[in-house]
Amino acid sequence: MKYRSLDQFLAEGKAALAKGPLALIFAEDAVEVESTIRHHLEAGFVQLALFAPDAIAITAELEAKIHRVPYEAPTVEALVEAVNKVIAAAPGIWLYYCYNAEYLFHPFCESRNIREMLAFHTEERRDAVLSYVVDLYADDLNVFPNAVSLERAHLDKSGYYALGRPDVANHNYPKERQLDFFGGLRWRFEEHIPVPRRKIDRIALFRTKPGLILRPDFTLSDEEYNTYACPWHHNITTAIVSFRTAKALRSNAGSRFDIHDFKWHNSTPFDWHSQQLMDLGLMEPGQWF
Repeated sequence: MKYRSLDQFLAEGKAALAKGPLALIFAEDAVEVESTIRHHLEAGFVQLALFAPDAIAITAELEAKIHRVPYEAPTVEALVEAVNKVIAAAPGIWLYYCYNAEYLFHPFCESRNIREMLAFHTEERRDAVLSYVVDLYADDLNVFPNAVSLERAHLDKSGYYALGRPDVANHNYPKERQLDFFGGLRWRFEEHIPVPRRKIDRIALFRTKPGLILRPDFTLSDEEYNTYACPWHHNITTAIVSFRTAKALRSNAGSRFDIHDFKWHNSTPFDWHSQQLMDLGLMEPGQWF
């Protein structure tokens, strides 16, 4: 269904807001919008809403399967504002958000859908899932100048690390079960990335509730939602493989002419399989086998 505005979607999109999981896809440009939609429908999301300018065209077949909300290419602030409005309008559902050319992977997603994973996660009394945003990039920028190629996508197989997340309200002591994660293109080309945008963790999949607020650093106002695990054992984490950083580094005048290749000795082809992400330590199955 197509809506005239975000407000109309919130008022009349009862099917999307009544029961999750609901995926929100924010289109910054026209790159791989359709593949992003298809990937998340195949992952098992019951409802999907595309936030995109009217100028971005998709096939009638896909249009019939989604909710389409007119939205200009979002800044982080615009995305956060939209997500928070959805949270307020739809308490009690599982909600996910991402940009175009980003693809969610969960453990064993080839044989188990997102609804099955969330059912297990709910049984573990967890209301949010930590995601690592793993940078993808094409292997040849002369052939793929915007750094996007699904068939020749690569990722970094090492170079990831975590630091304790300081609690400014408690003398900067590390917060319990919270870490800031770094790596990928944001680490290797950090001179081109603003400091607040260098970390690669995102709370992108969570259960909404009254009063919950998404913040511009992609954490939530309830601190327990920002933890990577419960106090007793490891929990499931997910990965969002993303061309977004590569696209930005190639489109920005300040970085485009400084970067001639994203490949390095720790690059490896991405095989579009959850096992590879688990083997590289970029996704945690927790107690789910």
